[in-house]
Amino acid sequence: MSNSIHPPRIAGLSDIASDYQFVLCDAWGVIHNGVKAYTAAVDALRAFRESGKTVLIITNAPRPKDPVLKQFTGFGVDHAAFDDVVTSGGAARDFLAARPGIRVFHLGAERDHGVYEGLDVVQSTEGEAEMISCTGLFDDKTETPDDYADAFLRWRDLGLPLLCANPDKVVERGHEMVWCAGAMAERYASVGGETIILGKPHRPIYETAMARFAELAGGPVEKGSILAIGDAVETDLRGANDFGLDVLFVTAGIHADVFGAREEPDGDKVAAFLAEAGIGARAFIPHLTW
Repeated sequence: MSNSIHPPRIAGLSDIASDYQFVLCDAWGVIHNGVKAYTAAVDALRAFRESGKTVLIITNAPRPKDPVLKQFTGFGVDHAAFDDVVTSGGAARDFLAARPGIRVFHLGAERDHGVYEGLDVVQSTEGEAEMISCTGLFDDKTETPDDYADAFLRWRDLGLPLLCANPDKVVERGHEMVWCAGAMAERYASVGGETIILGKPHRPIYETAMARFAELAGGPVEKGSILAIGDAVETDLRGANDFGLDVLFVTAGIHADVFGAREEPDGDKVAAFLAEAGIGARAFIPHLTW
């Protein structure tokens, strides 16, 4: 692994692409902003694939793959840019599928109910549930985790574990930051509630990605042949570092304000930020380009 707390800036993915056969790329903040695709990033992944290599999208979206693919289409993300998608929602489905008949209280938007489709899961009231299944806030446009302070205490006293289907704490939707399930899990844990967190930076979703790479390659895949790409230090970068993968840090995403000008990030500030987090990167780039 060649990650460093003093990574160089590169002009494009093509500068280091020859060192890797596989790319494991974040979605929100790298290839789209929750509203529209970043065309240059999509083009970069497509160019990598056109050189005979493999791209998996790894996302903390709390939904199965098919709804995410539809969302990509709506944003203008060309499906030719990737071979497959691994989602945190898919990991949540696997977790629930292993517990047939479980009664869950769904915490999150109605749009995320697809995570239960086809599963032997009973959606119930909080008083009858065995678990809270959290995909986010009920209304992430108007609410914050503070609005749930009383509910967190109530759920804790009921002894309900909280399954977090999206470890992201915030994401950038267009030009606005919105709260995610990871922030809810963090707040619940802070009052003594039990949490079960799936997706990046946790190991299971990376093991799922490794297995999918092996299927696509027709045999075992070495970690050294994989480059992870992401913009969030506590999910994308920490997950890649902990799993032993090189990572390309996209600085104009969620942490852009830390590094000065969005298009011209200060390399010293990038290094200081990584050092403080105890995380390294192979290289950094403002936006993913080829």
